Amino acid sequence: MKSKKLKIASILLVIMTIGYSFTTLSKITIKGSDTMVILSQQWAEMYMKKHPGTTIQVTGGGSGVGIAALINGSTDIANSSRPMKSAELEKIKAKYKKNGVEIACAKDGLSVFLNKRNVVSELTVEQIGAIFSGKITNWKQVGGADAKIQLYGRESSSGTFEFFKEHVVKTDFSPNCQTLPGTAAIVNAVKKDKYSIGYGGAAYAEDVKDCKVKKDAKSKGILLTAATIKNKTYPISRYLYMYMKSKPTGETKAFIDWILSPEGQKMIATVGYFPVK
Repeated sequence: MKSKKLKIASILLVIMTIGYSFTTLSKITIKGSDTMVILSQQWAEMYMKKHPGTTIQVTGGGSGVGIAALINGSTDIANSSRPMKSAELEKIKAKYKKNGVEIACAKDGLSVFLNKRNVVSELTVEQIGAIFSGKITNWKQVGGADAKIQLYGRESSSGTFEFFKEHVVKTDFSPNCQTLPGTAAIVNAVKKDKYSIGYGGAAYAEDVKDCKVKKDAKSKGILLTAATIKNKTYPISRYLYMYMKSKPTGETKAFIDWILSPEGQKMIATVGYFPVK
C-alpha cells in the first residue's frame, strides 16, 4: 500500500513538474523600431519581474525590419514608429487570413538635435525640411555662422526616417545626409560636430541642444516637452505602435493590457516619451 502511495505521489510530482515547466515557457518576442527599444526593454523587464513565468525578448533593427518579421512569422509583436502601410497589412491578411492589429502604446516628439555650441536655437519646419533636402546648405542661411551644415539621419528601414521624410522633408533627403544605424549614433555624432544637425526620438537627446521648432515663420519656437506634446503645440509629434498579425491572446494580451494600464503608461515618462492619453 505504501509503495502504491509513493508511486501515485511520484506521478503527481511529475505532472506538477511538467505543468510548472509549461508555465515557465511563456515567451513573447518583440522586434522592430530602434526608437522603441529602450522603452520596450523597460516594459519587458518590469513585466517579467511581476510574471517570472514569462520571457520577453526585445530586439531592434528598425520599424521595417520588425514589420517584415511579423509578416514572415518570426516575431509576435512588431514595434513601429510609423503606421503600417496598406501593402504590409495586405500581406498579413493574405498570409494569415486575418487583419493585423494596431496598438498605439505611446507618443513621441521627434527632436531636432543641434550641437550645444551652435548659435542657432530655433528653426521652422520648412527650414528643417530644406536643410535635410539640401536646399539650405550653410548655417548663415538660417541666422548662424558661415559654415557648411553636416547632416545626420536614420537609415531607410527606420520608421523615424519615413515619418521625418513624409512630414518634414517632404521630398528626397540630400545625398550628403550621412545615415547612421540608430538615434543614439546620431546624437553622438552631433555632440562632436559643432555645425551638424540630426533628428530622432526625444528619449535620446543627451548632451545636445534640442532645437525649438516653429510651425511657420510667424509662429513662436516650441521646445519639445511633455506639456507641448500633450497640448499638441510641438509641430513634430507621432504615435508609437505595436503591431500583431491577429488579436492578441494569452500572455501577449496580458502584456499589452499591462502596457496600456496606468502602471505601464507611467513608465513611459521615465524613458523620455509620453503617455497615449
